Amino acid sequence: MSDYILSNETRDKLKKVSTASVATALYKRGLRNQFVQGVRPVEKKPVTMVGQAFTLRYIPAREDRNPLTVFRQRDHKQRVAVETCPHGHVLVMDARKDSRAATAGSILITRLAMRGAAGVVSDGGVRDAAGIGALDMPAYFACSSAPTNLTLHEAIEINVPISCGDAPVFPGDVMLGDGDGVMVIPAHLADEIADECTGMESYEDFVLEQVQAGAGIIGLYPATDEDNLTKYAEWRERTGR
Repeated sequence: MSDYILSNETRDKLKKVSTASVATALYKRGLRNQFVQGVRPVEKKPVTMVGQAFTLRYIPAREDRNPLTVFRQRDHKQRVAVETCPHGHVLVMDARKDSRAATAGSILITRLAMRGAAGVVSDGGVRDAAGIGALDMPAYFACSSAPTNLTLHEAIEINVPISCGDAPVFPGDVMLGDGDGVMVIPAHLADEIADECTGMESYEDFVLEQVQAGAGIIGLYPATDEDNLTKYAEWRERTGR
């Protein structure tokens, strides 16, 4: 467990940056495997998902342990995870990238949204995807899958280190999701990544404007020509960026 608490200031900064910028900033620090592979938005949202990770780990289901009646148990880990994920956090589920069965459906994910979660990420399937996609809360999955989780998955542990889409996720890490997918930001780096990426986004907006006006990339992206840095400084002053 991390002692890090995501501040509103850092959350607001991260909501304005992209997974691409975060991936580059983490790569500069030697972190190459922080993108959750194989997941996509259930439905693209106009907001960026940002929240600390609250995890649920699935293992392969063993038939004698996972009859449908286990859902009657009040301590079933899947249900408990939904009811205990803190406000503003992202429920991150490790399904071993096995999407042949759902990891949750629209009723549970709706409950999660009603409790104020910032989002949900699963490297497995979800059922009732249309209902999940209709929620305001961002959700990411591998694909739609009708079979209940019990057919292939057993929810075994809550808020422990997991793998999600081959990325390591520790409780308290910061999850950032946009239309391209989801990045995992180690908790101890979240504040500095937010600051750095804010500057990166500003410069890339400047670069895009220059390219659209006919400028070439060499010396501009990255900025190796001093005159481009001068132009960028003038652009920032003019635009307030």
